[in-house]
Amino acid sequence: MTDTGEAELLGKRVAYIDTLRGLHRRERLIGFLMILAGAAMVLPSRFVAGWPDQAIWVGYGVIALGWMLFIYVIFRRAQWRRANPFNPNV
Repeated sequence: MTDTGEAELLGKRVAYIDTLRGLHRRERLIGFLMILAGAAMVLPSRFVAGWPDQAIWVGYGVIALGWMLFIYVIFRRAQWRRANPFNPNV
């Protein structure tokens, strides 16, 4: 393969990977922020004596929802990848 052919193939592969990484970016960010918010609700319970129990349980629930959103994104990206395999001839 010539250098220009290899460069073209590499460019197509990089574009494919960038497309794959960009899928469901908003959902990933929301999931990450939910995990951080849940941790911010649970963490003070270790240091503040009067921290309400409801805030702790809500924090655990928010963390769980954030992880569920992460897992959803992983499955959706895998599904897209199976439906759109890398094809250098396109």
